[in-house]
Amino acid sequence: MDSGRRLGHVGLPRRDAHRRGPRHGRSRPAGVPTQPRPSRCLVNSRALEIAGISAETPDPPHGRFERDADGRPAGTLHEGAMHAVVRHVPATDPEDYYRGLLAGQTYLHSLGVTGWQDAIVGDYAGMDDPGPTYLQAARTGDLTAHVVGALWWNRDLGEEQVASLMERRATYTHGRFRATSVKVMQDGVAENGTAAMTAPYLDRCGHATTNTGHSFVDPDALRAYVARLDAEGFQVHVHGIGDRGVREALDAFAGTSPDRRHHIAHLQVVHPDDVRRFADLGVAANIQALWACLDDQMVDLTLPFLGSRRAAWQYPFGDLHRAGARLVAGSDWPVSTPNPLEAIHVAVNRWAYGEDGPAGSEPFLPEQAIGLETAFAAYTSGSAWVNHRDEAGTVAPGQVADLVVLDRDPFAGSPTQIGAAQVVSTWVDGVPVYEA
Repeated sequence: MDSGRRLGHVGLPRRDAHRRGPRHGRSRPAGVPTQPRPSRCLVNSRALEIAGISAETPDPPHGRFERDADGRPAGTLHEGAMHAVVRHVPATDPEDYYRGLLAGQTYLHSLGVTGWQDAIVGDYAGMDDPGPTYLQAARTGDLTAHVVGALWWNRDLGEEQVASLMERRATYTHGRFRATSVKVMQDGVAENGTAAMTAPYLDRCGHATTNTGHSFVDPDALRAYVARLDAEGFQVHVHGIGDRGVREALDAFAGTSPDRRHHIAHLQVVHPDDVRRFADLGVAANIQALWACLDDQMVDLTLPFLGSRRAAWQYPFGDLHRAGARLVAGSDWPVSTPNPLEAIHVAVNRWAYGEDGPAGSEPFLPEQAIGLETAFAAYTSGSAWVNHRDEAGTVAPGQVADLVVLDRDPFAGSPTQIGAAQVVSTWVDGVPVYEA
């Protein structure tokens, strides 16, 4: 058996939930508490009844109840509308959270993940803060991965929450867990029309609507918040899906310190005028490469509503790389698979390994593909860098022994088989944490 190429720190800068269909691996160990929360949820009529949601219930701020032709809630709750139901979900026992964290960690190690950034450490959409669970695992030594927690920015509050964030940073940071980042969700997602766009979405007939999505944080306020967080030594991690959301985040980062290693995650639609700004501002492009393919969701729920011109601005990894942007990479698990090799396959080929999809293996915007070495760097040294682990991510004298052994050398075979590679063993600080 070929032991393959040893990879430095395969980390996943993670994010709040986006979306992906079943083929992207929604399955996960039951009870894992430390994952991003969804931007929408599906409930039955009984849940709507318990929550008191009816045809007369108005849509909440920053959210929407999907309705049928008669105006009755149909069971899909978008963004802020989730709060109405989630608050009725029974509490989870702390021991279940702890077991869930360890089960999730075991699963990630089996895929070669030695560290990650948890994109939501805080109370969000009625979910509990996973910070105490991470702290417990770090204190006991059960946390074998190196994890950065991104403290959730409550968009209903302002700068008055910074003091609390600083207190939680000091409280939670211990051992292999560091609560040194802050997560700001600037916009929504394209599939439900909440990602912030510079031009309106189209309707099903291709006509412009009046909807340009949501900027959850006022752009002027965002600039002030980011400046304050930067001054207090926080890294800022912004969710930016639409081209306006991405632009607002870039505007907010102007004048901040590159030493903080700020980053914008997802980058589904990036206006061509903003591509070069990543390098100019020293802002990292945090990509989720798995999504840059022609799956059902792209074909049915995205392309018709963006239009051909704007659809060509999606996931511009190649342009970002050529413009000098630093690429770092993550997954968004459990919304999509955390397997870095499947994501690297898409980054290089622009089609998903092992999936027929609506267009088979037809590449999606192939000019935006990146080379194999660049893709591996984004998922190893790139993710280590964004998590301030300069001693990890590369195989070199003096570096820590965070290593992944594969069953083959992906550089020696066909690029069409990158996704077939399997993890043989995973090591953190020279200690094996997974063996097949």
